Amino acid sequence: MSGPIAEVLVGREELAARVDELAEQISRDYEGEELVLVGVLKGAVFFMADLARRLTVPCTLDFMAVSSYGSSTDSSGVVRILKDLDTEIEGRHVLIVEDIIDSGLTLSYLLKNLRTRRPASLEVCALLTKPARRRTHITCKYTGFEMPNKFVVGYGLDFAERYRTLDYIAVLTPDAAAGIPGEQSSLL
Repeated sequence: MSGPIAEVLVGREELAARVDELAEQISRDYEGEELVLVGVLKGAVFFMADLARRLTVPCTLDFMAVSSYGSSTDSSGVVRILKDLDTEIEGRHVLIVEDIIDSGLTLSYLLKNLRTRRPASLEVCALLTKPARRRTHITCKYTGFEMPNKFVVGYGLDFAERYRTLDYIAVLTPDAAAGIPGEQSSLL
């Protein structure tokens, strides 16, 4: 394979099919209810948009931005809320939409924070999960794909704010990361 991509892990068609399946399952589970989708910025934007368009239950969209990585690819465990919800979630059914669950530390913090707001229900839908990297127990009701312990990009996931717009999930070549100012290929 040439260019910055070393390996495609999940192709465009496979992504679309899995998003369809997740939307069908979520729509069944929340039939007769209104759902609040909470996207975790920036990585979940593409996944959440595609998922929301396929749901057959009424839903509203809101976003949170949290930071725990800094400039590294490993979570620091210290979480800061950079953008909070605009929507009141008390008594409402809430589904957190995540791009990837890696260590689980950020999502664990987010779940604790949102539970204090007393939603009727609170569940997680993650496009990707890396169980080998988990440092805390996370219950994820809806999961797209299990990933190997590799740093992945595409479909919202980035490396130094690049590669988010790829319509597939991939692993970069070491040279691709080395070509980004301020980043080191050893991070991959």
